Amino acid sequence: MSHQVSSKPSERFSQYFHVSPALDEASRNEVYFIRHDVYARELGFEPAREDQREIDRFDRHSVHCIVRTADAARSPVGCARLVKADPANPQALLPFEIYCKDSLDRSIIDPARLPRERIAEVSRLAIMGGFRRRRGEQQPGVSITNADNGGGPTARFPNIPLSLYFAAVALAQRNGIEYLFTLTEPRLAKHFAMIGVDIQTIGRAVDHRGLRVPSMLRVSEIYPRLRALVRPIWHEVHAQINAGYMLHAAMQAYTEDDEPALVSGFGEISA
Repeated sequence: MSHQVSSKPSERFSQYFHVSPALDEASRNEVYFIRHDVYARELGFEPAREDQREIDRFDRHSVHCIVRTADAARSPVGCARLVKADPANPQALLPFEIYCKDSLDRSIIDPARLPRERIAEVSRLAIMGGFRRRRGEQQPGVSITNADNGGGPTARFPNIPLSLYFAAVALAQRNGIEYLFTLTEPRLAKHFAMIGVDIQTIGRAVDHRGLRVPSMLRVSEIYPRLRALVRPIWHEVHAQINAGYMLHAAMQAYTEDDEPALVSGFGEISA
């Protein structure tokens, strides 16, 4: 029996993938595994580690999202993180402020003058190699092209990097973030502009794992400018992120309410 693939991007996404916030230790370890597989094992940007987890000091004050396959295996596909200001030291610099300290054009915007609780950085976006390339491709980079919006044989399942950015925006909205910063490949910024995402360049390009441009998005301005074609993906991703938060809250409430009774019950049985 042939498997019918929907031509609608949002339906294709939910047919093959599921995105959720990484709110527990197990999910965060999956995120760190994806990052290690991409940044350490495949690209060599980070040292390989025995525990196969790529972690840095910014993860302590970050929130993460993860894309998995929608089948029973729930295999890891990709991830991204939202680095917030360090609550223990709000004036501590975000990663892009360190890498771009001499290349930012502070006449456009100066992150140091913004309320620190309102800024964050999207970083460590990683997609497993098998999902990042089309059949026959050898290049490791992440990009979006018009071919990805169709259902043809050259389309990657569909727009995984876009879904990760949308998930990061959903996390930003939940955390009261208005100014999103990122180091962006020039070609990725161009592709996002094609679908209506206005990524504003705020400085000169820097050499950080390839050529990267410091960029900014205003969270409140993203959705109104999106092309109609990708708005269904936005809604699907936001719905899945919200469902993930609701499920996590329900599980926490269940554990807090019922764990003492379960422990007490086991105690009575063992006695």
